[in-house]
Amino acid sequence: MTAWFQGVLGYGLGWFVATLILILMIALPLMLAVAMIIYADRKIWAAMALRRGPNVVGPFGLLQSFADGLKVFLQETIVPTAANRGLFLLAPVITFTIALIGWAVIPFGPDMVLADINVGLLYILAASSLGVYGVILAGWASNSKYPFYSAIRAAAQMVSYEVSIGFVLISVVLWAGTFNLSDIIEAQRAHVFGFINGFGFNPLLFPMAVVFLISALAETARAPFDLTEAESEIVAGYQTEYSSMAFALFWLGEYGNVLLMCALNAVLFWGGWLPPIDWAPLYAIPGIFWMFAKILFFFFVFSWVKATVPRYRYDQLMRLGWKIFLPLSLLWVFIVSGWLMLTRYSGVLS
Repeated sequence: MTAWFQGVLGYGLGWFVATLILILMIALPLMLAVAMIIYADRKIWAAMALRRGPNVVGPFGLLQSFADGLKVFLQETIVPTAANRGLFLLAPVITFTIALIGWAVIPFGPDMVLADINVGLLYILAASSLGVYGVILAGWASNSKYPFYSAIRAAAQMVSYEVSIGFVLISVVLWAGTFNLSDIIEAQRAHVFGFINGFGFNPLLFPMAVVFLISALAETARAPFDLTEAESEIVAGYQTEYSSMAFALFWLGEYGNVLLMCALNAVLFWGGWLPPIDWAPLYAIPGIFWMFAKILFFFFVFSWVKATVPRYRYDQLMRLGWKIFLPLSLLWVFIVSGWLMLTRYSGVLS
């Protein structure tokens, strides 16, 4: 598509128009997906608790998220008198934007990626790390002590689990031999027993898949690690002073990050757009459907955990990150690298 626009509009303008269209093709469906997964989230929680969930607005309650969005949009945006107005309004924009930019390198199928860069995994790690700025600014700019306390706790939580996530990604990179997400997916083709696709089915990498899944819950502040919004402990988190669309941007950013982590689980460990089994008839189904199916499965797991697992205490959260996941993921880097040296590179070195 880019080449066609460049041929019609010239190199620079054609590239800009094609890139803008590709961005909208990702961003607009993602916004619709966020609205629908909020509905799905509430339905899953309701089913777990033997309740009905949304069932009034629209058929089967499908329009409930849109009604909630309209209600929030029509509310007044209130900025506290003592708040830093510029930073107060900038914080939710940063959170929402960071949740979107990570999708630029997520491959939905063969050659179905906005930016197929060789350092895609590093880009994801860098982009997700920027999310802490929106949280800190929201708490500090509110000029209220409880949102600020929550922002500090959220920052500590996000930084703590990014460390273990980084070492988990090193294990994946060592095995795949690349930072390119499309190449990482291709490296998972027929990975186990010559016909099973996915690093997650590898006994040596499966523990890292579990660590990554739990760390993703903590990184996105989902239950049981939603200490940043523990209403019974700290009012309602760093977004306490927010209302209207500023508050909605935090919600959109949160669910955008949740979907991004679900996509990363699928891409890094479970074959991405590849079918579970390397069997020719399964490839007749377009890869994008396999990708979406895996994203939806992991989102169900996220909702399932939130509906059934009680919230951790903050000391338990920090202990899990620093005393269990960090040593375990670091140890696994040595185990994976040692195994690869013995099996893959021993002949080369000799």
